[in-house]
Amino acid sequence: MNDSIVVVLVASSIFYGTPLVFAAVGELLAERSGVLNLGVEGMMLIGAVTAFWSVQHIAGPDWLVLTLATLIGGAAALATSLIHAVLSVTLRANQIVSGLALTIFAGATGLSSYIGNVANLGGQPAKHEFTAINVFGLSGVPVLGPVLFHQNALVYASWALVILALAYLYRTRTGLHLRAVGESPQTADVMGIAVARYRYAHTLAGGLLAGIGGAYYSLAITPNWIDGMTSGAGWIAIALVIFAFWRPELTLAGAYLFGLFSSLGLVLQAHQVPLPPELFGALPYLMTVAVLVVVSTGWAKQRLGAPASLGVPYVREER
Repeated sequence: MNDSIVVVLVASSIFYGTPLVFAAVGELLAERSGVLNLGVEGMMLIGAVTAFWSVQHIAGPDWLVLTLATLIGGAAALATSLIHAVLSVTLRANQIVSGLALTIFAGATGLSSYIGNVANLGGQPAKHEFTAINVFGLSGVPVLGPVLFHQNALVYASWALVILALAYLYRTRTGLHLRAVGESPQTADVMGIAVARYRYAHTLAGGLLAGIGGAYYSLAITPNWIDGMTSGAGWIAIALVIFAFWRPELTLAGAYLFGLFSSLGLVLQAHQVPLPPELFGALPYLMTVAVLVVVSTGWAKQRLGAPASLGVPYVREER
């Protein structure tokens, strides 16, 4: 029963959707503060290459090396997001231009590729990688075993992240302040909330989570380094935030839906279903384009729950 195509598809959608959960929740936090970050793709690639470099050079038990490598990948992407924060919050640069510039600077033809080439990372298998954990020995339970009790540690961490993000946004005073900053920074400023501080903190948090999502690619999905290995996942994560109406719990469901499309071709091929794999490989990107077209209208911004001040710079003198 655990080998049925439905069970395999569900388990695979969780596996392939997990990096999108990290990146999308990070982007959601940044956008809730009013900062649009289009540099997610570049940050994920920076996280991927630095995490992979780390597992090749750090010695120790698997759990320690993988933890350190993932955190290093997140920290590298956080440092990249600091550039975007300075440009968009302090210098009030156009956030779209800043994000696109970061993706070019750090992306498949930029810094991440340079690091991979200089460090000669290509063609090397990872010395450590995330593997599935048999939680409580329940991986063999019919249907639920492969889905819930036989995933890797980052999958379970992503579930905890969504729960924490929900509690933070809707059950804490800081989360209330964050939503106020995204909706009306002028009002938040009058209330004594440090608008710039909130925007900096959550843009950096978004970079950190994007880097962890990137590390998932080089340490779990494809345990090696390949230029551009995220294949546009950063753009999907940005669309996913909109698709999920800026709510953490819906990003989880949306990420697994995109993960399903990403894994569909591989699973069907493994089960000898005669359908063109190129079609299924294109599905996540076709869906991304469709989402962005729908939400590009003014109606969508009003109806779907987008922060009212998303992408709008703020300085106190302009009140």
